[in-house]
Parts: sequence; C-alpha cells; structure tokens
Amino acid sequence: MTTPRTVLVTGGNRGIGYAIAEEFIAQGHRVAVTARSGEGPEGALTVRADVTDSASVDAAFGEVEEKLGPVEVVVANAGITKDTLLMRMTDEAFDSVVETNLGGAFRVVKRANKGMLKARFGRIVLISSVVGLFGGAGQVNYASSKAALVGMARSITRELGARGITANVVAPGFIETDMTAELPEAQQAEYKKSIPAGRFAAPSEVAKAVAWLASDDAGYISGAVIPVDGGLGMGH
Repeated sequence: MTTPRTVLVTGGNRGIGYAIAEEFIAQGHRVAVTARSGEGPEGALTVRADVTDSASVDAAFGEVEEKLGPVEVVVANAGITKDTLLMRMTDEAFDSVVETNLGGAFRVVKRANKGMLKARFGRIVLISSVVGLFGGAGQVNYASSKAALVGMARSITRELGARGITANVVAPGFIETDMTAELPEAQQAEYKKSIPAGRFAAPSEVAKAVAWLASDDAGYISGAVIPVDGGLGMGH
C-alpha cells in the first residue's frame, strides 16, 4: 500500500494527463490538475494555470496547497506541438513549443521544489516522448523540448538526490488519444508496423508507469528514462 500523497498533474484535462490523474485518484491520492480550459477527471481539483507564466504557476500551486496540502508529487505533462519541416519552421513555432514544453516543466518543478525540500520528500515525473530521443521529421521544436527533459531530470537528481527527492522521465510512444484517432487508417497501420508490440498504448498504461515512479517502492530510482512505447525507441 503506497502512502497517500498530494499530486499535481499539469495538463490534466485530456489525453495522457487525464489518465494519469485518474490513476492517482484510483490509488487513493489527493489529486489536482492544471488546465487552461476544460476539467480534470471526477475527484480531481482543477486549477487554471498557464505554464508559460510563473505568476500563474505560483497562484495554481497556492490554491492546491490551500485545499489539498503541499504538493509531494508533480507530473509535468502540459505540452503543445507545432509540427513543420525545419526550413518552414518559424522562430515563433520553435520558441513557443520550447517555452511551453521545457520552460513550463522548469517553472512547475521549481515551484514544487520549495515544499519538497521542506518535507525532504518529492517525486518529480517529467513526461517526455519517444520522439525526444528517437527524433521525428517535422518535429525539431517538439523533439528538442522533449529531449531536454532528460538533462533536466538528471541535473535535478544530482542536485537533490540526497534530499529524498527523485526526478524521472517517462517517454510514451504512440498512445490511443483523440490525436491518434484522427489519423487515417492506412497511416495508423503503417505506424503500428514500426512498433514491435504491434499496437498503440492505452493512456492508462502510461499512467501506471508514472504512478509507480511516484510510489514508495520507487524511492531508489532517479534520473531514469522509462519508455512506454512498445519497443519503438529501443536503445535511445
């Protein structure tokens, strides 16, 4: 039985973030999600936050701390894509993706760190992507932002490892979400061919890996990159 914790999941109103919040709720934790719009799953506290804005992140944490207590587990999941080929990619398309995916993770983790240091306990899980280390045509901005999370988690581990705080990365591959459902059948079949498992993952399969990294059992795992990709990115 894992100790009930106060958990904050950014971007918890849909897709993987929503599934992660659901899993933590099912395991008996106190769960909050940040969202720019929409709501988290039933049983979660939804707070408005824009991860590109420190004041907004600070206010969201303040609300969670007041209602649920200090954040002990933070899952940095909020992210955007603006895919296009390098030669067509604007500075804005690069900067905004890095600002949200990497800058957002930095702001959220930095704010969470205050309470974790005080408690001498913390679980930081950064949601990356198989694309971060595998690469993806048309995804120079997205892949760069996701690869950078590995350096972030490993630096945090070296800085805070002796304080009871772990920082790990989960790198999902193709997941069954609204986004993949919109792909044409032929394209989905093509993608599945490249995945050793031969299928896309259910969002809950990512959520269970995240919840395990946040558990009491995973206290000696830090700076790790855990792929949940059916073998797609092996060795990366």
